[in-house]
Amino acid sequence: MHLKVVDRTEKQQGNHKQCMGCWAVQPKIKNAVRTPITTFLKRSSVSFHQIYPNRITHFCDSHHKHQHAFLPIEPFPFVERSGNGFLHTYAHRSFAFHLFDKMSEREQSSESRHFFDALDLVKFAIVKPDIVTATMVHSFVRKVGVLAHLPTSTSLLMMYSRAGDFDGSVTLFSEILYKDVVVWNAMMTVCIENSYFGAAVDFFLEMIKGGSGFDSGTLVIAISALSHEKILKQGRVLHGLSVKAGMISDTLLCNAFVYMYAKCSDMSTSESLFEGMHCRDLVSWNSVMTGCLYNNNPEKSLHYLKKMTSCGKQADGVSLSCAIAACARLQELDIGQGIHGRGIKLGYDESSYISVANSLISLYSQCGEIEAADTVFRGIFRKDVISWNSMIDGFASNGMILETFNLLLEMQFKGSFQPDTITVVTVIGLCAELTLLREGRSVHGFIVRRSMGFDLSVVNSLMDLYMKCNNVKAAEQLFNTMAFKDLVSWNTVISGYSQNEHSREAQILFKELLLLPSYCSLSTVLAILPSCHSHASLKFGKSIHCWQLKLGFSGNNLAINSLMSMYVNCGDLKSSFLLFSAISATADTACWNTIISGCIQNGHFWKALQVFDFMRKESHVSHDSITTFNVLSACGNLGLVLEGKLLHGLSFKTLEGTDIRIQNALITMYGRFGEIESAKLVFNFFSNRNLCSWNCMISALSHNKDGKAALECFSTLSFEPNEITISSVLSACTQLGLMRHGKQIHAYVFRFGFQRNSFISAALVDMYSNCGRLDMAVEIFQNLPEKSVAAWNSMIPAFGFHNNGQKAIQVFHEMIESGTSPTKSTFINLLSTCSHLGLVDEGKWYYSHMSDDFGVEPETEHHVCVVDMLGRSGRLNEAYEFIERMETKPEPGVWGALLSACNYHGDLEMGREVAEILFTLEPGNAGYYVSMFNMYVSAGRWSDAAELRRVIQEKGLKKPLGYSLIDVGIG
Repeated sequence: MHLKVVDRTEKQQGNHKQCMGCWAVQPKIKNAVRTPITTFLKRSSVSFHQIYPNRITHFCDSHHKHQHAFLPIEPFPFVERSGNGFLHTYAHRSFAFHLFDKMSEREQSSESRHFFDALDLVKFAIVKPDIVTATMVHSFVRKVGVLAHLPTSTSLLMMYSRAGDFDGSVTLFSEILYKDVVVWNAMMTVCIENSYFGAAVDFFLEMIKGGSGFDSGTLVIAISALSHEKILKQGRVLHGLSVKAGMISDTLLCNAFVYMYAKCSDMSTSESLFEGMHCRDLVSWNSVMTGCLYNNNPEKSLHYLKKMTSCGKQADGVSLSCAIAACARLQELDIGQGIHGRGIKLGYDESSYISVANSLISLYSQCGEIEAADTVFRGIFRKDVISWNSMIDGFASNGMILETFNLLLEMQFKGSFQPDTITVVTVIGLCAELTLLREGRSVHGFIVRRSMGFDLSVVNSLMDLYMKCNNVKAAEQLFNTMAFKDLVSWNTVISGYSQNEHSREAQILFKELLLLPSYCSLSTVLAILPSCHSHASLKFGKSIHCWQLKLGFSGNNLAINSLMSMYVNCGDLKSSFLLFSAISATADTACWNTIISGCIQNGHFWKALQVFDFMRKESHVSHDSITTFNVLSACGNLGLVLEGKLLHGLSFKTLEGTDIRIQNALITMYGRFGEIESAKLVFNFFSNRNLCSWNCMISALSHNKDGKAALECFSTLSFEPNEITISSVLSACTQLGLMRHGKQIHAYVFRFGFQRNSFISAALVDMYSNCGRLDMAVEIFQNLPEKSVAAWNSMIPAFGFHNNGQKAIQVFHEMIESGTSPTKSTFINLLSTCSHLGLVDEGKWYYSHMSDDFGVEPETEHHVCVVDMLGRSGRLNEAYEFIERMETKPEPGVWGALLSACNYHGDLEMGREVAEILFTLEPGNAGYYVSMFNMYVSAGRWSDAAELRRVIQEKGLKKPLGYSLIDVGIG
């Protein structure tokens, strides 16, 4: 390689062979050097010189099919959200476009009398280029023979490009017979302007192969193209070429390499190259700051800003925008405000420097200062589309739904820019998050009218919207009509199926994806695992586990956490613990929360508390509000009052008590403890109550048989009630026998269409049955389009409560014939009906067959029903033998049922024996003492009765007072 060094003296003396003012080195590459360069630089698309005669058709096809030839690269992820327009300017223009705004003159002789007219025409037309003008000027220049004048040809190339006619640029380029470096550089720049980055690389290779040579500007343009396509290997080859050519001292070229390495995620090389630069300009600092931010290191980006300032460099709009974006990432509002003030002091106010303003909008929005963001937005004199998108995203991320849609409307009718794909994706995301199906459909209609439905990100967002709004068919229709699907499309639909309990469809689609030559990502794993949520899908879940190991995700905590959740949902808690034990040393808070939640979900409340104790002993992890929520639930289920109160104090000590979820969990926990006053204190202490808070309070009152207080709480509800609210209030009406209020709730149910909810329909059956209107209960049950297990479980005791045992048994058999599997509650209701109506033989048969024939294992409640059934019929010895034969240790309730039967039939001897057992098991239960006292009185054993009364008084035991309630009103 022969290098010719041109110093500034020669430059000033009029050496017009140089092509740009900043290019000081002009290499001349021999054929021996060109061959290895062409070999090492692999093309990113089809070889351009092979299809040179059909260039126009080739580029036109690639323009319409991005998946082929040249893929346009999207801007940085944080550009779309934070509105940092400086990155577009920096990436697209600093290295390429501005090189041709001021071209050095090249001497060309022309004797045509129209020569200067052509030059003037070109200069005039390039100010505001359009396709028609460019075509006319092209024809005139060709006609008068000025096309050979290279500065004119170069200007025409840029004119076509900036008019949006890339094909015209390619055609013109093929007409230029002699091409110097500037013409080649211009054509490469045209490719970048039109997002044909692969074509720019192809032109560079053809330029070298043709012997035209290159300069530092050529390398800058080629590096810019490689940066967009993130081709690190070829970028390193160009780096070596620039070193070999002696051009690496060029600051502009070094800046391009710093940016390229950062864009290709090789930040260490980017920083090393930056530190090795002898002359750093402002672009150099901005390049490394932008690179740090792009590679998710905002702290280092701010570090370079501080270092730049200490070196005496004054920040410009790009520097400030980058620093503000870093503050937004770090949620550092104070630092961001300081940079804002510094920008105003330096003269970069938001009214003049739009990139700074857009970054400020994102900063204030992400930090919750939405009013400040709006003030900055309104102060922008000339807003661009990024300004509108940033403000719309700010309103959306802060939950300001009305403001979001109002600003979208204002953008359409008052703004100078129309909504683009980023705008609609932001709004669709808001609709999906809040399940606003109606508004989402309106946005979908807008997309169709504006012909934006061909954008892949828009369609993916729409599918996500419909899946989250439970409109699976609409999402399926979009997916099936897509001409091209990327991995996000597949993952979105698979995840949507999983979340909407379409497990079979999710698994079928996942298998189809595996047949395609696509690379599945971690997101695919996270999308398919929720489809495995029952024991029947455990085998498929294990196969996903194996596939995940094969892909190399075994060390990813997020993937392991999802696997643990899958095993928990499938009932295989042992496998979940095995996975957890393998990563316990590095497990994060989410993994600990999963295992604690799994224990609670499977009824292992003590185990959940033990895991929590182990978690607190680990130094590398700390619990969060989700952990506290789960542990409070465990304490509530176990009735651990002291431990629950200690957790209450811990939550306030760690400031978790301000979390609305913790507050609601505390209300529920105290409700299960029966400490209604404590639940009321928690409820009344906080002002930021949501509907769940009210539901928890109403449910706690109803659970503790305080139906009157539950109705009073419901009457002061400050939210529109939902299905959970209605179920709790109907339970209160059932307790009180208040059919008047129950009918009002029933009317509300019909008004809002809640009758389709299985729990509400079951609660209505219970309410009417307990209020004496069996006919209404039967009518509601028969009119149900789909009878859930809850509805069947309500209808069986309804007939039993109204002394129609045979009908209750008939309903049970109808339930079996319908294909509905009975549950634990089904047999409790059935056995209770047999007990109250004296159907002993039937009850014994159902109890003996419930495990083998119906798959329901007997529990304490079933044992109590059987003992009560035998005791009521006078078979006390048989009941006693039944208890003695139980495989598990009898609970106090089982012995209590036998004691009540002894009291009813006056069997004093057995009663005394059973009572002694109960006094040991539950010494504080006054009911057992009262039952024994009544037996002594009935048998005339007054001395024993007096002795027992003395024991009751010494222990301070009191039997709960009974009461009667009459609803005075219209039934």
